[in-house]
Amino acid sequence: MTKAKTTPGADMLLEAVNTVTQRGQVYGPPAVNMQRTARIWSGILGVEVTAVQVCLCMIGVKMARLVETPDHGDSALDIAGWAACLRDCQQEEG
Repeated sequence: MTKAKTTPGADMLLEAVNTVTQRGQVYGPPAVNMQRTARIWSGILGVEVTAVQVCLCMIGVKMARLVETPDHGDSALDIAGWAACLRDCQQEEG
């Protein structure tokens, strides 16, 4: 049986899965870590910030970086990872 060929995009998604899993082992589940980050940002900004908003803002940071260097693959990988974290946070916030 031959192995199915993947695309660079599919390979990136697999790498994002591995990265999110590894980060979760170090920092805890994404939703818990993003809730912690949201509480810190809320204190700094003086407004309530949600875990979902943290993920959206981080995706925005990566998009801004891509505007400057559109060929930088690491930022696209990070967006995929943040999208995965976003989905976890959406599930938690229900």
